[in-house]
Amino acid sequence: MDAEIIDGKAVAAKWHAATRARVARLADERGVVPCLGVILVGEDPASVSYVTAKERACEADGLKSRQVRLPATASQEDVLRAVRALDADPEVHGVLVQLPLPRHIDETAVVNAISPEKDVDGFTDVNAGRMLVGGACLLPCTPHGIVRLLEEEDVATAGAHAVVVGRSNIVGRPLANLLSRKGPGANATVTLCHTGTRDLGAYTRQADILVVASGRPGTVTGDMVKPGAVVIDVGVNRVADISAKRGYRLVGDVDFAGASKVASKITPVPGGVGPLTIAMLVENTVEAAERQTR
Repeated sequence: MDAEIIDGKAVAAKWHAATRARVARLADERGVVPCLGVILVGEDPASVSYVTAKERACEADGLKSRQVRLPATASQEDVLRAVRALDADPEVHGVLVQLPLPRHIDETAVVNAISPEKDVDGFTDVNAGRMLVGGACLLPCTPHGIVRLLEEEDVATAGAHAVVVGRSNIVGRPLANLLSRKGPGANATVTLCHTGTRDLGAYTRQADILVVASGRPGTVTGDMVKPGAVVIDVGVNRVADISAKRGYRLVGDVDFAGASKVASKITPVPGGVGPLTIAMLVENTVEAAERQTR
């Protein structure tokens, strides 16, 4: 029996509706319209596409957005200056620097130039530390979206064995932390795997919940999935396909055809985790505006 395909777009649409209601309340009660400031360095097609999608989501939910574009040759000081300007603007409630940045720029220094209160990506060291100890903070969008998705899909996480493949600071590490917390959508026993893991399949076949964020297509195949597991595929990879209009197609880090024959539920690529990430970004911006205008 084929797995149930989780419709990330439908779940995200539900969250966007709730966000629009919060935006309306802010406008009525405080005269505030949340605003997201985005800095884009260079013209990487994928980054441009992501920024455009984020701005469209903001507009659709009633938020303002402000974009600062810098050339790929911009210096680190140029980027830091742009970050500081948005961060200091009281009408901008959230600041996002689209990653990756050109190699000559120190991403960590740039991200940490954003004040934690406006760090809607949840990437600053301060917010990462607060998350680690269970403090109040803006949570990273993709990991938080995955936890919320599991709740939305009535996936029992308490006592479940969750295996996360990928140890990035953007997805893998924070997700492992969130899933192991006490509370709804958590209380799982978590195994974090990575490129140094020997016999990856020996771990993934134990997973009740398997999240793959390795950044490499085909990392997990159908024979590596426990029957009945819930599979969340975070990967977005372009692979050449001459039959496709653009000459490529998007695939995840999981072999969807094989895994969907074994799993109970699975996210597709595209249309799975991606819409959730954007929905959480918009929600974080609204939350930041609420906190800053109390």
